[in-house]
Amino acid sequence: MLKLRPGISILRRPGRWLIAAVAALAVVVNPAEMAKSQSGADVDLALVLAVDSSYSVDTVEFRLQMDGIAAAFRDPKVMNAIAKGPIGKIAVTLFQWSSDQSQKIAVPWMVVGNADAAMSFATRVAAAPRLTADGGTSISAAVQFGADLISIVPARPLRRVIDVSADGGNNNGIRPEVARDNAVSLGITVNGLAIINEVPYLDKYFQRYVTGGAGTFVIVANDYAAYRDAILRKLVLEILGPTVS
Repeated sequence: MLKLRPGISILRRPGRWLIAAVAALAVVVNPAEMAKSQSGADVDLALVLAVDSSYSVDTVEFRLQMDGIAAAFRDPKVMNAIAKGPIGKIAVTLFQWSSDQSQKIAVPWMVVGNADAAMSFATRVAAAPRLTADGGTSISAAVQFGADLISIVPARPLRRVIDVSADGGNNNGIRPEVARDNAVSLGITVNGLAIINEVPYLDKYFQRYVTGGAGTFVIVANDYAAYRDAILRKLVLEILGPTVS
């Protein structure tokens, strides 16, 4: 576990991170050449942001999530991370979710490759109202919906990631590990941001049932007040990719 500032920590699955690091040391590849070899990819990452809007999330907590994501895309750290990629662009979308019957796109796919585009995405996130119906917590449906969004991304990504934020475990829909395994089989990584608001073991739950794929990790925010810093650090790690320690 990596400790960040108070209230935030990162948990990685043992073994997979080490394997990735060793593999990265085994071969030295020019990033630009690597990008060219990936069947004409035109973005480094297709990133789906899945925001918990279930009945356990009140109006203030929902706003803290959306404003935290908007603030992250206004932060130079995110744009600097994007610029470090071999292509220097990502595709990103955001949807809100609650029960297995309620997932709503709040910001459609956008390509972010410069500060203006990052600011435009942030503005749309900050302005987005709550769209989902009150309902249970279906992390499994959120992962399925995220995978469906990745299947229609209007770009060719080097990597595919679903970023799930939640403050509780799955209590609606199919088992989350089934949805996770289906996404991983498609080459998608599922990462988690566990908001320890009511469920103290939620980080362990995410590790066991929700997250998976290459370089997968969980970031912990000890409460909603810590969400803003947690999502910024999570986004930077996801954009930089799984070879970053």
